[in-house]
Amino acid sequence: METRETKPVILLFTFPLQGHLNPMFQLADIFFNRGFSIIVIHTEFNSPNSSKFPHFTFVSIPDGLSEPESCLDVIEFIHVLNSKCVAPFGDCLKKLLSQEPTAACVIVDAHWYFTDGLTEKFGIPRIVLRTVNLSAFVAFSKFHVLREKGYLALQESKADSPVPELPYLRMKDLPWFQTEEPRSGDKLQRGTMKSLKSSSGIIFNAIQDLEPDQLDQSLKEFPVPFFCIGPFHRYISASSTSLLTQDMTCLSWLDKQEPNSVIYVSLGSIVSIDESEFLEIAWGLRNSNQPFLWVVRPGSVHGKELTEILPKGFMEGLQGRGKIVKWAPQPEILAHRATGGFLTHCGWNSTLEAICEAIPLICKPSFGDQRVNARYISDVWKIGLHLENKIERLEIENAVRTLMTSSEGEEIRKRILLMKETAEQCLKLPGSSFRNLEKLIAYILSF
Repeated sequence: METRETKPVILLFTFPLQGHLNPMFQLADIFFNRGFSIIVIHTEFNSPNSSKFPHFTFVSIPDGLSEPESCLDVIEFIHVLNSKCVAPFGDCLKKLLSQEPTAACVIVDAHWYFTDGLTEKFGIPRIVLRTVNLSAFVAFSKFHVLREKGYLALQESKADSPVPELPYLRMKDLPWFQTEEPRSGDKLQRGTMKSLKSSSGIIFNAIQDLEPDQLDQSLKEFPVPFFCIGPFHRYISASSTSLLTQDMTCLSWLDKQEPNSVIYVSLGSIVSIDESEFLEIAWGLRNSNQPFLWVVRPGSVHGKELTEILPKGFMEGLQGRGKIVKWAPQPEILAHRATGGFLTHCGWNSTLEAICEAIPLICKPSFGDQRVNARYISDVWKIGLHLENKIERLEIENAVRTLMTSSEGEEIRKRILLMKETAEQCLKLPGSSFRNLEKLIAYILSF
């Protein structure tokens, strides 16, 4: 049996947010299955469960995060981590390279923008994993232009105005983040763009056949190799990197439902909504008369627990037609025969998982790439509906009924089924993701 010492070694530096851990570990499994030895560098904050990946070596670095710092808005949190991890990552890299002097490369999450100088110092190639699709990537890459032209200081009256630099998008679709200091977003984009352009290459969990124009546009601006090898999760058997405990009872509940009858609702691992929005969604789901499975994780409603918000007798009145859980095994739910629609925040991981199971979408984006994805889902690919107005129960009810029971919903279902076929074909010879993975592996082995 081949020992680890004879295998080419890849170092991976994970970013400790759920939507970033999932694709990084999927990528790690892809490389492991192709004969690489994997060393995972991770922070103490949101440390992954190494027992789920006995085939990897795990190395923890101190991040020095205080309790208040772990609760900052996303942008400030990224900056604090980048500041605090410079020395620990450098020490870790130095030690690992003394033990593994022939390590092929280090793959870092794009949020680790500080790493470019360190990897150059140690003379090891650095490849960046970008966890958004190509359309969102293009929008982020034009952030400085959008800021200079005043688009990001959005006025409500111009929300529906087109963005000349980004066909298909409206002003309200721009990748905006909620942060205490708006210029923090600029700092993040500058750091990320500099890090990407100085990298040895960029890996995307994306399908270039779905976004050929965006790929061409990106290649003109970025002087590094691009490798679109998604969907990652289709290469491997499922292995959970969930930071929250998954409620598996929802699968047995789904077993009792009719095929394509259930609307699955999940707004992701970060998004929070206020109590009024939560109640509008609740009544909209109930009034639609469709069975629903709803993920309401702790902290997903500002300052409230689920038991404090739901009206007395709400669940009992559904007579088993609805189920609410704190967290769920999403890939298994989307693959279940009973699931017929997905009300989502439109994070790229969730969007891609839905495409791969041909599950039509109802879009409720909040920030960042979610807004770009929602516009593409509803207006470009036409595989879902967009909740563009203030969230009200009637809008939710109508969207669910349209998606699940109308002729319009049936047309949407046909279109996403074609996209699923594209996603499946791209992984097989001579598909684009198949070819790009072969190129990526050859590229890494050439270092």
